[in-house]
Amino acid sequence: MRRRTEPELMVGAEQVSAYASADFDSAHSAIMAECFARRPTLPDDTLIADLGCGTGDIALRVARHYPRSCVHAFDGSDPMLECARLAVDEAGLGARVELQSAVLPELGDLGEAHLGGYGFIVSNSLLHHLHDPGVMWDAVRRLSGPGGFVFVADLRRPDDEEQARACVARYASDEPEILRRDFYNSLLAAFTVDEVREQLAERDLPLTVEPLGDRHMIVVGRVS
Repeated sequence: MRRRTEPELMVGAEQVSAYASADFDSAHSAIMAECFARRPTLPDDTLIADLGCGTGDIALRVARHYPRSCVHAFDGSDPMLECARLAVDEAGLGARVELQSAVLPELGDLGEAHLGGYGFIVSNSLLHHLHDPGVMWDAVRRLSGPGGFVFVADLRRPDDEEQARACVARYASDEPEILRRDFYNSLLAAFTVDEVREQLAERDLPLTVEPLGDRHMIVVGRVS
């Protein structure tokens, strides 16, 4: 099945509200368990970038796991960032989680000020939104410091629409219609493991791509 792109940004009020109130704990917990197992500790004061932070859940999980580090969380949707800002304030982590509005390949003032300064780059569910995946990997290259660790998680595209519909029924049958629709469209917009490997090879990024479960993939490694 060929890839079908979807809108890069989530900015509609109904869509943002649905994502802000959705329960992603199970999926995010499983993904971040993989992340933390592969990078259990960080040197003190490591600067972390979260690309495509959405409503801020991953950024907060990272900040809690690495209590001596600061997280710069980037997203192109200002309504999503407003939800993230509320979540950060509620968690009392405003001193260590800083939000930046930026649409790749732009990195905003925060990213431009810290090019090559991030020891850890994390991203969840951004790649499939991008019409040009190269902007993601170029940002990783520009932001990462020497030997910086990278952990990217995303959906992977099923073989056909029937498999996509089955995946939605398996994991989102009780969710609102707008979330079921977006999940289906995201599955169709996702890349395959082989496609991501080709993207990395084109940019000489020595990262490993692995399937995770029955609908995700992870990209892991260090930037040389």
